[in-house]
Amino acid sequence: MTTVALPEFEHRTVLLDEAVDALDIAGARADGIYVDGTFGRGGHSRLILSRLGPQGRLIGFDKDLQAIATAEQIADPRFEIVHDSFATMRSALAERGVAQVDGVLLDLGISSPQVDDAARGFSFRNEGPLDMRMDTTRGIPAAQWLATATEQQLEKVIRDYGEERFAFQIAKAIVARRAVEPISSTRQLAGIVANAVKTREKGKDPATRTFQAIRIFINQELEDLEAGLNQAFALLAPGARMSVISFHSLEDRMVKQFLASKAKLEQPDRRLPIRAVDLPQPLMKLVAKIKPSAPEVAANPRSRSAVLRVAERLPAKGAR
Repeated sequence: MTTVALPEFEHRTVLLDEAVDALDIAGARADGIYVDGTFGRGGHSRLILSRLGPQGRLIGFDKDLQAIATAEQIADPRFEIVHDSFATMRSALAERGVAQVDGVLLDLGISSPQVDDAARGFSFRNEGPLDMRMDTTRGIPAAQWLATATEQQLEKVIRDYGEERFAFQIAKAIVARRAVEPISSTRQLAGIVANAVKTREKGKDPATRTFQAIRIFINQELEDLEAGLNQAFALLAPGARMSVISFHSLEDRMVKQFLASKAKLEQPDRRLPIRAVDLPQPLMKLVAKIKPSAPEVAANPRSRSAVLRVAERLPAKGAR
């Protein structure tokens, strides 16, 4: 396996206690099976392990090699890390003989170490190569995509994934600049965007939305999220919970709509003679929506946009 150096970038796990508390790891469930779909630097995983019983089991997932290297330092026989997206959790767990789990935690977005490491290319604030891949062993770097994408493709990604109203102007500027020189660094791209965007919300860098859009596209984050939510739901045992933290509106909207669709009670045609006992039942119940406290935001400003949503799998109709 490739050896990965671990840079000393501080990472504060957002909504640490709230997300793990929401899984309700207690009683018989303390010896259950849990999934941390986004290991990161292991904050949630370590807290989950501290609450598991001796027969409990935690399976973590992450695409980032540095996260995998951190996970491999956890010497706990109850823990296993998988180097892959949480979108593969159902097949990965099937390979391990697991058909149901007692809880799933997803902490979406990118971690502070990824943002702060200039070599990863996630941040417009630090000069570095335009890579942006969470898993540097797969896919193509952002610079390669920027060199080959059409103006229409650039505009669509920046508009749809960045919710950027100046997507047309930015795409046009990127195409114009790459005709003169390759776009290979973060500050280079940030400068192109700044020149194309003439106005921006107070306190927000002009490049924020464009960098978000390209990162989401390169890593297929929304596609992974859709697949991951469906697979997590399919794995949940009755009474098991899903705890999901999102950081931007696109993610949160998907999570909110997915959970709401599972908690929705389908209304039958009122003209049909259906007894109350035969009415369809919701598949999940919504448990909580939690935002970081004022002290947490003060200590970690990056947490201010976080939203935790929690839902619980309901038993099938007639089950006891």
